[in-house]
Amino acid sequence: VSDLEKSEHFYGTVLGLQKIDRVLKFPGAWYELKSFQIHLIADSAQAPEVQQDQKWGRNRHLAFSVANLEAAKQQLIAHHCEFQLSASGRAALFVKDPDNNVIELGEA
Repeated sequence: VSDLEKSEHFYGTVLGLQKIDRVLKFPGAWYELKSFQIHLIADSAQAPEVQQDQKWGRNRHLAFSVANLEAAKQQLIAHHCEFQLSASGRAALFVKDPDNNVIELGEA
């Protein structure tokens, strides 16, 4: 990630993921999501380019299930995060993290 502080705010505060301890010496942060982990590593490399800017869901992305999509939507609005609703009609939306990675939130 290019800005660890912004990414920690997004993944920890906005998405509500649980930060876990890490023993590595290089800058980064780890988050736990049930039996999975997301490892953020501080790196000033260029952010990924969104190829399909009109429909974020057509880009390479991660997908997470949420229990309540409306609550997730309100959380994103409260943190001034831009998002797109799924054009497929499914209960899903797409949001970009601070490094332009697209993340899908779909109601389980």
